[in-house]
Amino acid sequence: MPDTNYDALLIVSFGGPEKREEVIPFLENVLRGKNVPRERLLEVAEHYYRFGGKSPINDQNRSLIAALREELDRHGISLPIYWGNRNWHPLLPDTMLRIKADGVRRALAFATSAFSSYSGCRQYRENIVSARRDAGEGAPEVDKLRVFYNHPGFIEAMVERVRGALAEVPEDRRADCPLLFTAHSVPVSMAAGANYVPQLEDACRCIAAAVGADKWRLVYQSRSGAPGQPWLEPDISEALRETHTSGAPDVAIVPVGFISDHMEVLYDLDTEARALCDELNLHMVRAGTVGTHPRFIRMIRELIEERIAGGERRAMGSFGPYPDVCPENCCPAPARRPQPISA
Repeated sequence: MPDTNYDALLIVSFGGPEKREEVIPFLENVLRGKNVPRERLLEVAEHYYRFGGKSPINDQNRSLIAALREELDRHGISLPIYWGNRNWHPLLPDTMLRIKADGVRRALAFATSAFSSYSGCRQYRENIVSARRDAGEGAPEVDKLRVFYNHPGFIEAMVERVRGALAEVPEDRRADCPLLFTAHSVPVSMAAGANYVPQLEDACRCIAAAVGADKWRLVYQSRSGAPGQPWLEPDISEALRETHTSGAPDVAIVPVGFISDHMEVLYDLDTEARALCDELNLHMVRAGTVGTHPRFIRMIRELIEERIAGGERRAMGSFGPYPDVCPENCCPAPARRPQPISA
């Protein structure tokens, strides 16, 4: 039976700086406990400085929340919406204290990550547990909504974004334009304990089939680890050079692994990848992320209705709907045992 006893929705996201002086503290939060050289942190900081030190992710989350508020109101779902980030303000522990003070007893959580990996799923669940523990007695119970990479709302929104990008390719070349689906690279050891790569491949197949694209591949971007550590490949730069060598005049980049056009999309794709394509004389178009696409916003409402009203559990591709409660041993962090998440 569905459980209707939820009285709030919590949006859980990554966070980002909103002015120059926040960049270094933000990146130190992101990289705390990770084996990333200081030189790499300073290099990434320059990406933010190029845009005045402001990441677009917080504004994008504000837009998502506003669109979702309208969607829920239209369908008579009166859950208040809260928002807390892992790495920058509004920080999740602060938000949890506010939720507790407001008397919320049980909340659903939507994490702004479509795929299963330690950093994209399990770590958010650990963040919620930690924030509840810090909030102390009376902290609300929080149940995370299921992974949605193969929900029709995500796939259909991405299909429209890809069609929009392909419309920028000359019509006589459009059918032969290769698609490079991009996702954040993670350590091979992290990927080995999760369904990250199979899920990405499944989503890419669904999107490519819907737009009638035969030439596509999954590539990775935004690697940030120690130089000697194996990470998922190929890197997008390598893939773009190979696309050029193949003789293709065009390429469409599809950031399937991201739900909004935040810094790693704006810099790694719209800046670095585009500069490489210009150097190669390769015509590049870039699909948008789902962002606040109406079908994606509707998807979030449908995920909520699954939990509170027994709504249909919909999925595309090969694997069916992901379970509401992830297996206890899923998506462990590399080189350490999973932390308890049942508290």
